[in-house]
Amino acid sequence: MPRKTTVPSQSIKVTPLALSQLHIRLEFLEKEHQSLLKQIKRKRTELKNFVEQMRSFGTEFLNKATPGFRKMAELDQEIHALFEEIFTTRKFGKQTLKNIQAVYRNLQVTGAISLKPNSQQLDTELDESFDNEDSQSDFSKETSEDQHQYWQGQQSVDSASVVRTDDQRKIRQTFLKLAEIFHPDKARDSETQKSHTEIMKEINKAYQEGDLARLLEIERSQQPLEIIDSNNEDDLTRKCRTLEQHNQILLAQYEKLKQELRLTKNTPEGTMVCDSRKAAKKGIDAMTAIVETMESQINVVSEIRDFVKDFREQKITIKEFLAGPTPLHSLDEETIEDILEQMLSELMR
Repeated sequence: MPRKTTVPSQSIKVTPLALSQLHIRLEFLEKEHQSLLKQIKRKRTELKNFVEQMRSFGTEFLNKATPGFRKMAELDQEIHALFEEIFTTRKFGKQTLKNIQAVYRNLQVTGAISLKPNSQQLDTELDESFDNEDSQSDFSKETSEDQHQYWQGQQSVDSASVVRTDDQRKIRQTFLKLAEIFHPDKARDSETQKSHTEIMKEINKAYQEGDLARLLEIERSQQPLEIIDSNNEDDLTRKCRTLEQHNQILLAQYEKLKQELRLTKNTPEGTMVCDSRKAAKKGIDAMTAIVETMESQINVVSEIRDFVKDFREQKITIKEFLAGPTPLHSLDEETIEDILEQMLSELMR
């Protein structure tokens, strides 16, 4: 007797001698299908790994930076309190008071300390001088609120429309089909029930994640062999049409994963992870560099606190005070605004 052989693929094809356009098209679609499944799997793994790195980096960052956050917040409150005491306990001429208030305001706008737009001293004496800045601040606030409302609205629109898309319908159809086949309660013996239980776990997970690629992969690997007569034009056309539909949905899923990964990398946390990767390639420990930068800025703000405190205690003259604290001259405004203010705002949330 001739030896039986096992057919590894999911389709049994009887190939005619001459390949038609349908055969060529079917072969192309099957290769495209497998390629898309692999790309989606790789992209999903990349997204999962990146999110895990974000969590790990964020946890480490908070553990190492929280003491610095608290110290900066304490120094910030102390400096504001010192100025309030100076304004309430010492008497100055009108022009001198304006000049002192200008120093106070300068510390705020450069990001050395947090903004106090409602300070009575600033409101009474410097409103006119900073009208333009306040307008810009209001505009930024309104813009931020408008953007927030836009994204909320956009998300609502997207959520409402996505539910009825072809890929969602296909995901549900495939899920129901697989659930009908592999539901453990329909197994006739304990071994089959155990196997179906494990398969259903994967099916449920893929369905919850909207992972059509995984559902189709399970379907192709578990379903009985499909016999396609390669001499039958109807069979070939039907198979091509089915693959075309699947591939379109898979391509949309792949693009969605790419967009999700891109958006994740553009978040503040994602940007920090990307920057840390770039730094690591240059042999730099990004976490250590961040902590060292924070400690350096804490020292700078501590010197500013001491400077204001000396003025309150009249250890320095008005002229020396109006010249401004020496550390302020070396402050990197962009670094302060982009790093320290963000850190303080995150801490105070």
